Amino acid sequence: QVQLVESGGGLAQAGGSLRLSCTAPGRTISNYRLGWFRQAPGKEREFVARISRSGGTTLYDDSVKGRFTISRDNAMNTVYLQMNSLKPEDTAVYYCAAGTGAVSLSSRSAREYDYWGPGTQVTVSS
Repeated sequence: QVQLVESGGGLAQAGGSLRLSCTAPGRTISNYRLGWFRQAPGKEREFVARISRSGGTTLYDDSVKGRFTISRDNAMNTVYLQMNSLKPEDTAVYYCAAGTGAVSLSSRSAREYDYWGPGTQVTVSS
């Protein structure tokens, strides 16, 4: 079992920035591909971004491309989501996820991930 812990959520104004972090205490995250998902009230959980084990490959949803950046520091055992130019529609609970095994480069499915954090709330005011 892998425990993931997100932090960095909070309240931001439209146009502002937040940086989310996710760690896996006691685990080596370099063994996992990592992703960020989000879920707004009344909506299904949706893909935000993913990063390969080495950090060399990333993928973003079109809604965040150019505004959000996913990165990882395997030495620090942490994955980040830098969120800039925030919009009210970015308001959601953000989840960190870790996956084992190989998936296609274009995969955005939550089913491809084995472990999930409890989530951190991000609220963007207009």
